[in-house]
Amino acid sequence: MLFSSAFAQQWPAQKANAWYARQPWLVGANFMPSNAINELEMWQADTWSPFLIDKELGWAQDLGMNTMRVFLHDLAYRDDPKGFKKRLDQFLGLCAKHKIRPMLVLFDSCWDPFPKTGQQKDPVPGVHNSGWVQSPGAALLQDTAKWDSLLKPYVIDVVKTFRNDARILAWDVVNEPDNDNGNSYGKNGLKLEPANKSELGIELVKAGFGWAREARPTQPVTSAPWYGDWSEVDKMTDMNRFLFTNSDIITFHNYDSPEEFAKRVGYLKKLGRPMLCTEYMARVTGSTFQNILPMAKKDKVAAMNWGFVSGKSQTIFPWDSWQKPYGAEPPVWFHDIFRPTGAAYRDEEVALIRSLTNKNAVRPTIRRRERVLAN
Repeated sequence: MLFSSAFAQQWPAQKANAWYARQPWLVGANFMPSNAINELEMWQADTWSPFLIDKELGWAQDLGMNTMRVFLHDLAYRDDPKGFKKRLDQFLGLCAKHKIRPMLVLFDSCWDPFPKTGQQKDPVPGVHNSGWVQSPGAALLQDTAKWDSLLKPYVIDVVKTFRNDARILAWDVVNEPDNDNGNSYGKNGLKLEPANKSELGIELVKAGFGWAREARPTQPVTSAPWYGDWSEVDKMTDMNRFLFTNSDIITFHNYDSPEEFAKRVGYLKKLGRPMLCTEYMARVTGSTFQNILPMAKKDKVAAMNWGFVSGKSQTIFPWDSWQKPYGAEPPVWFHDIFRPTGAAYRDEEVALIRSLTNKNAVRPTIRRRERVLAN
């Protein structure tokens, strides 16, 4: 497997900062349509839902959001390469209609390690992300001899097909590549992950960067760590050091207090590159729109909260729902902004987002918009 090209082709900081200077303040969410339990249900032909995606992206536009972070899946591509790329092109068209430029995630290390194509299972009642699936699954992650024949063609074909597409903001190679999911099924005593998950994760992220660079995208390439000491490069883990010193733009996740967010931003400023927080907002931890968004705007840190419309992913429930499933809606939603009807969970949050994105003059109300779309 070729890793060296990832080191050789990182954008110079000057190019990255010039790119970022051309962007508006980027604000959005991690997007999954409310009728999809995972990436496969979003992208497979039988459950592809452009009408619903169009409607929900319209709600994002009404908030003034201009980006979304969206997860792809290697199995959805491998099962139907032409159809997958056709649906991705259609999705990008819907995004452009709503003035949204998404960041596309190629691989994901979180949740169920045994993905399968076809009909997906129903949500486990009251459990956060009970059906989200990893990409690649644990079996292929461990079988590194098959990466060049099964994973590399997926990355190169998808990135090369859309390498010049101005509708795409950036490519996110792997989501949290060394996440061992210890906070979900791990706490239930289930040992589903490879013992060497962290080592395999760094191999995958290095290979993925190399494949993405080989496709020569005009958009920036990045990947974010999910924990660790970021105060100095020489204090970082091998994984985090690779991610921060090879990403064209710096992406990071933070679900902690506003004080911790500010501290992390201070650390990352030393790297001299644009900063995009691609996951935040878990109300019960203090990572709220009110606490984080004004701070992010002040420093021109892009902000993409987890969750948009409450649906089959069930991310209104907290992470600990894996240990104690909820029998009813939690007293405080963990993630998400809207109910499936388009009603806001908290009107004051929607008002804040609109004020910060200068979207105070709202387009047609959601109720009127739904009537128009239904005709």
